[in-house]
Amino acid sequence: MPNLEHIKQLALIGSTASGKTSLAIKAAQHLDAHILSLDSLSIYKEIDIVSAKPTPEERQGIKHFGIDCIYPNEDFDVTTFIGLYHEVYRRCQEEKKNLVIVGGTSFYLKMLLEGVSELPFISEEIKNETNKYLLDLPKTYTWLLDLDPEHMSKIKSNDSYRIEKALNIYLETGQIPSEYFKTYPPQPVITASLPIYQIEWKREILRERIALRTKIMVENGLIDEICGLEKKYSRTPHCMKAIGIKETLAYLDGIYSKNEMIEKITTNTARLAKRQKTFNSSQFENVTKGSVRELEKILL
Repeated sequence: MPNLEHIKQLALIGSTASGKTSLAIKAAQHLDAHILSLDSLSIYKEIDIVSAKPTPEERQGIKHFGIDCIYPNEDFDVTTFIGLYHEVYRRCQEEKKNLVIVGGTSFYLKMLLEGVSELPFISEEIKNETNKYLLDLPKTYTWLLDLDPEHMSKIKSNDSYRIEKALNIYLETGQIPSEYFKTYPPQPVITASLPIYQIEWKREILRERIALRTKIMVENGLIDEICGLEKKYSRTPHCMKAIGIKETLAYLDGIYSKNEMIEKITTNTARLAKRQKTFNSSQFENVTKGSVRELEKILL
């Protein structure tokens, strides 16, 4: 990895609908920077309206990474974003640009700062064995919980993705996951100082912003977008359970009226915003917090 001091970097975090996208673009223009989006929905192609990703016009010529990278039926995890970070950092060095990291999925920023452990190579034989175990997920989870309560107590009993990873590690290495991760501790990806700025709104005002954005999404064709996604990819992909998608599918099933769908999306998005704020406040230190206007004065 090249010397991280060669380019200037900053991170901009905040709840959904807080105005991160617009401020990030202004900051990128001012700093002559590329943008890396840390968003678990904008990474998908064809998921445009419900993800509230910036349109090509809104990006104002700023190169964005982490947007439109994979299709809805493709999987990704935190290592995908780590790979994206390495890619955009290399591009920034080559093109003499700085970097603005922005997104509502702050967990990925935390992982860039703390790192993740390198996972072992999983043979086809072990993958096949793991798939047999996963046929009875409750039984397999209980077995792994008995083997490694330290690690498995952090995983929900229906989280097949993380259960599969834990099972692969144990079957391939013979080590329970908690022992494996102690043997192979995480290595931070970003080692230089990274200023972090957090946008804050009063709860009731943020709720109004979320409600307005939801109505605009519907007016811009949210329902048609979800219909197209369902027809092309079915409801199986993990992203089809995202806020905005699941409520629209319920509307299409006749469970909600259109107004009820809008209210449900607004309420669930507001709950997400609350969780995001709690996470950001507890996971990052030395964060500069303020309104969009206050942070704009600092950044620009």
